[in-house]
Amino acid sequence: MQFQWLDDVLVLLEEGNMSRAAARRNITQPAFSRRIRGFEDWLGTDIIERKMNRVEISEALISNEDEIRALMTRLRELRTKIAHYEKSRMTVELAAQHAPICAAFPDMALRARQELHGLQFRLRAGNLNDCVSMFLRGDTSMLLCYQAESVRRLQFGPDIIRGVWGNDYLVPVVGGALRSVVTDFGTVPAHTPAIVYPEHSYFGEVLRRNNRPFGIPSSSANTFSVSAFSSGTRELVLKGLGIGWLPFSMAHREIESGELISLANHYGQEALQVAIYADKTVETARTLMEIWAQDG
Repeated sequence: MQFQWLDDVLVLLEEGNMSRAAARRNITQPAFSRRIRGFEDWLGTDIIERKMNRVEISEALISNEDEIRALMTRLRELRTKIAHYEKSRMTVELAAQHAPICAAFPDMALRARQELHGLQFRLRAGNLNDCVSMFLRGDTSMLLCYQAESVRRLQFGPDIIRGVWGNDYLVPVVGGALRSVVTDFGTVPAHTPAIVYPEHSYFGEVLRRNNRPFGIPSSSANTFSVSAFSSGTRELVLKGLGIGWLPFSMAHREIESGELISLANHYGQEALQVAIYADKTVETARTLMEIWAQDG
């Protein structure tokens, strides 16, 4: 298969017309048609139906446009990696939840660069399910995530190794004007606004399993907003818009300064591990696991 065929197909999908697509590719229509035919021969099936005065693009091709675009992106990235490869400038692709990117990854990156001076990272952020999917597809060679004791540990095959960067805690905090509603016993009124996590999110599941107040919509009498992004929750809590649960590592400076008040003494906290998973068949991933992991 020729690389240019995929570009031809994408232009044809955008234009929906052979003549316009050929013009955009700066070739004659017969030449463009021959290239489309070459792609069809390689594919083993027709992607257009040729009629007397027009062509119709197959539904199979239209429905897979996003996949073709994703493939083209990965092929271009691969070509660039091969063409500009330098052993001293290794790149590792890491799928990670948003929260540990903010809370743990900066220190992890500094530690890695002390050992691997030319190391570069490509971070792919998402919720846990998306990150696991990227990792399993091979889009990344490493996975960084929070894991709670109350939720079953992720299970992978024998080529995947696990390590722990460190420990953290999910704690309830208030800030801004809401600090004034905290009682001497470290409680807040039940109708206090809350910045909660969706029940299907990872932190939402952790808080739901342990019936933590103000954690998810069903445990809050006055939900201000629902968001799976801890960094956004942190900013809203700092403005006094609601009580919220945050990883302690994302809030400890503000707790020490008094900008936030921790309510963990009354409402409890959830123990978290900063877990790392690596494909042991990838040398850079194995090396980073040796640098980062405190235990398995």
